[in-house]
Amino acid sequence: MSKSHASPHHLRLRQQLASTAARLMVENHMDDFHHARRKAAALLGIHTPALQPDNAEIEQALRDYRRLFRDDTQHQALLHTQRQAALQAMAFFEAFEPRLTGAALEGYADTHSAICLHLHCDTPEMVSIFLHEHGIPAQSRIRRIRLDRQHSADVDVWTFTADQTAFELVVLPLSALRQPPLAEGDNHPANRASLVQLRKLLGSD
Repeated sequence: MSKSHASPHHLRLRQQLASTAARLMVENHMDDFHHARRKAAALLGIHTPALQPDNAEIEQALRDYRRLFRDDTQHQALLHTQRQAALQAMAFFEAFEPRLTGAALEGYADTHSAICLHLHCDTPEMVSIFLHEHGIPAQSRIRRIRLDRQHSADVDVWTFTADQTAFELVVLPLSALRQPPLAEGDNHPANRASLVQLRKLLGSD
């Protein structure tokens, strides 16, 4: 059932699920849409697949939640600060064709949100070497991502903190420059911004 053919009752249930997932993400400092969606569905007892909101609906609910319960001026200042930090990090990692994605780009970041960058290279060890050469004490783990609807891959993820800001680096193959991976828990390509696009976005803030 598509949203355009859903009944008003079903649309209300989707919106309720999206709002509950957004509230859980804010209150529990979560950044995993899939986990928040499942937890919201369990709380509300709504498990029909067609009623599950997609990431874009939850992102909108997050923005609405913050407009209702947070000082918008403070939030805009925080968002601008995070995007400035992302810009500096992207310039630093420019050799890896960085792309900004997630909360700082979409506009629902809070003080607990990590700045997520996609880095691209066909030799993931190069990112590890780069971090080591520049004395950045990053932690690594493996994450399974969906490159498209048919293919998944295990990729390196590096996390570190600089100037009290958390960063997450997801190392992707060069082919992901042309075709972004799917957003977590969603069937749509992740929204991303290049260094040039982020500069334009900051200019319009």
